[in-house]
Amino acid sequence: MSADVTVLLRDRRTNAVLAWLVVTLVLAVVVGSVVASELLATAFAVALAGIVLLPPLSYRNAQAMLPWEILLLAALPVVGRLFATVPVTGNLATYLSVAAIALIVAVELQLFTPVKMTPRFAVVFVGVSTLATAGVWAVLRWGADRLFGTTFILDPALTEHAIEEALMWEFVASTIAGVGAGLLFAVYVGRQIGTARVPEEVQA
Repeated sequence: MSADVTVLLRDRRTNAVLAWLVVTLVLAVVVGSVVASELLATAFAVALAGIVLLPPLSYRNAQAMLPWEILLLAALPVVGRLFATVPVTGNLATYLSVAAIALIVAVELQLFTPVKMTPRFAVVFVGVSTLATAGVWAVLRWGADRLFGTTFILDPALTEHAIEEALMWEFVASTIAGVGAGLLFAVYVGRQIGTARVPEEVQA
C-alpha cells in the first residue's frame, strides 16, 4: 500500500465515510436478520450498532467514529452469522461477535474517554469483558428457553450433561476469542491508532 493511500485511509473524513458505510452494513444485517427470523443475529447486530453509534450521538458529530478497519473487523462475524449455514459456523460467529463487541468497547474507552489502557491491561479487559458478555448472553438464552419455549440452550433432544458441556465449551471459546481480540487491541490499536482521526473538539 502506497504512502498516499495510507494517509488517505487515516484521514478523518475518509475514516468517517468508511465507518458509516460499515454501520450501514450492520443496519442492513439487522433488517435481514429480522426478515429471516434470526433472533441471535438480530440481537448481536443491534447491540453492535448501538455501541458503535454512541460516540457520534453523544458528541453530535458525525466524524466522531471509531477507526473504520476496527468496525469492519467487528462487523464481519455479525454478517457471517446471518449467512451461516452450518451450526459450527454459527457458533464460531457468536464467539467472535461477543469478542468484537468487547473490542469496540475497549477502543471507544481508549479514544473517547480519559481512560487509557496499557497493552497488558487491554488484553485482560477485553478477555474478561468477552467472558462476562458470554455469561450474560447464556443467561438471556436460558431465560428465553424457560419463558418462551425456545431451544437456545435447553434442547429436549440433549441430555443435561450434554447441555452443560456445550455451555462450558462456549465459555472456553469465548475466552479464547476475547484474548485474541485483546491481543489485537494491544498490538494494532495501541500502536497504529491514535487520536488523529478523532475531531479536535472530541479530543478536548
